[in-house]
Amino acid sequence: MKFTVSQSSLAEALGVVMKGVAGTSTLPILSGVLVRATDGVIEFQTSNYTIAIRHRIAARVDEEGAMVVPCKMLLNITRTLPDAPVTFEQVERQVQIRCEKSSFRLNTLDVSDFPEFPTFALESSVELPADILSEMVARTWRVTSTDKNRPVLNGVYLTVENNTVRLVATDSYRLAVCDTQVETSSLDGSFELNVPSDSFNDAVQLTGGQGSILIGATDTQVVFVAGNTTYVARRIEGIFPDYKRLLPPTCATTVKIGIEAFSAALKRVAVVAQGNSAVKFGIDADAGIMSLSAVSSDQDAADETLDVEVEGDSGMIAFNYHYIQSCLDVLKREKEITLELQSYNQAGVFKSYDKINYLYLVMPVRV
Repeated sequence: MKFTVSQSSLAEALGVVMKGVAGTSTLPILSGVLVRATDGVIEFQTSNYTIAIRHRIAARVDEEGAMVVPCKMLLNITRTLPDAPVTFEQVERQVQIRCEKSSFRLNTLDVSDFPEFPTFALESSVELPADILSEMVARTWRVTSTDKNRPVLNGVYLTVENNTVRLVATDSYRLAVCDTQVETSSLDGSFELNVPSDSFNDAVQLTGGQGSILIGATDTQVVFVAGNTTYVARRIEGIFPDYKRLLPPTCATTVKIGIEAFSAALKRVAVVAQGNSAVKFGIDADAGIMSLSAVSSDQDAADETLDVEVEGDSGMIAFNYHYIQSCLDVLKREKEITLELQSYNQAGVFKSYDKINYLYLVMPVRV
C-alpha cells in the first residue's frame, strides 16, 4: 500500500476517528485505526465495540491496500508535521511515513483482527441542521444520569414532529427540555429516539461544520451521517419517562433575571458554598430584588442581591448551586432568564425563549 495525503486533511481525519478508539481495552487492535486506500480515497475506521466511526478523505493512491496502526501515535506524529504532503508506504508488517525531511517507521497490526464496521438498514431517519442540533445537544447532554442501573436516563430523548425538534434529558434531580422549529422535509411522520448522551455529544461535535446531519435508527443502533463521516452507536432501549407530568401547570411567582449578572453573583457566593452546595434564593416582590446567600460548614457566609422583575409572592427557596450554574453556563448567548415557582417548596423552573427555547426544572434542597 502506498498513498500521499495532505498533513491538514490527515490530522483532521485522525482527530475525527480518535473518539472511537478504546481507552482502556486490553486488546491492542482496539487502540488502532484501520486505514484503507482505494482509488483516490483513504478511509479511516475506529471501533471500541460500543461505537464505530468512519471518515473518508481524498488522496493520491499509488497502491491500494489496508493496514492498522496505533491511532494515538499516528495522530501525535501528524500534528508535529509541517503542512505538506505526507507519504505512507507499507512494507510487510511496517509502514514508512515521510513528510519533507521527517521520516517515521511504525509497526502495523493484523487487519483481519480489526472489528468489521457495522452494517445497518435504517428503519427511520431524519435530517436536521447541524449547527442548531449541536447547540441543543450542548444544552442537554450533561443533564443525563450516569447511573448504569437506570440506562434509560443515560440518554437524550430526541423527538421530531410537525417541524418541532425537541431534546429532553433528566437525572431525576433536574430536567432539561430544549426545542426549536426547523424544516424537516426528509421526515415522514414523527421520529423519536433515546440517544446515549456521550455519543450524541461526540457525534455532533465530529460532524460540526456540515450543513446537516442525518440521524437514523435500527432496532439496536443509532447512526449519524454528515459529509464524509459516519458514526454508529448502540441505542438505548426502554421507554423514556413521561417528563411532561413533572412540569407545573401554573406558577405563583415569576422572576426575570439578567443572566450575566446572575451568573457572576452565583459564582461569587459559591466560593463560600464549596463544602455546602446549597444556595438560598430570597425573592422580595415588593423591593424587586433577589438575594443569594450561602453558609459554609465553618459558618463562613456570603450574600449578594440582584435587581430583578418579580410578579407574585415573596419567599425563600434553596437550590444546589452546581445545577443552577450549569444551566446558566449553556445560556451565555442569552440576556435574560425567567424563574417560575409554583410554591417555595416545589421545583423551580428556569426558562429562556429565543430561536432555541430552553426549560430547566430543578428540585429544591432543604436547608
